[in-house]
Amino acid sequence: QVHVAESGGGLVQAGGSLRLSCAASGRTFSAYNVGWFRQAPGKEREFVAAISWSGVRIRHADSVEDRFTISRDKAKNTVYLQMSSLKPEDTAVYYCAADDHLLDTDWGTARLWKYWGQGTQVTVSS
Repeated sequence: QVHVAESGGGLVQAGGSLRLSCAASGRTFSAYNVGWFRQAPGKEREFVAAISWSGVRIRHADSVEDRFTISRDKAKNTVYLQMSSLKPEDTAVYYCAADDHLLDTDWGTARLWKYWGQGTQVTVSS
C-alpha cells in the first residue's frame, strides 16, 4: 500500500502560478502511475494530468494543456503539478492519485485509481 499527500495549494490571482506536490510514503512510489484530479463544488471529479511510473508517458487534460505540467522526481518520491496562467475556473480541490496497474487508456477515470490523498485547495481570484 502507498500513502500519498498533496501540498502547495493556496490563493492566487488569475494569471499566477502554483506548484502542487504529491509526496508518497509506503511501498516503492516509483513503481506507481500518478494522476492529478480536481473537484469544484457541485461538480464531478475531473482528470487533470497523469504520469507513468517511468515518467515516459504523460497526459494532460485539454483544459490545462500548455498551462499545467506534471513531472516526477523519483529520488524525492514526489510528483509535481506546475500550474501557470491560472484562471478562476481552475479553482477546485486538487487530488493526487496513485495506482500500480492502471493502463494509461484508463487514466481519465477517477474511480479506477486505487490510492488517494486528502486534497489541497486551489483558489484563483479574478
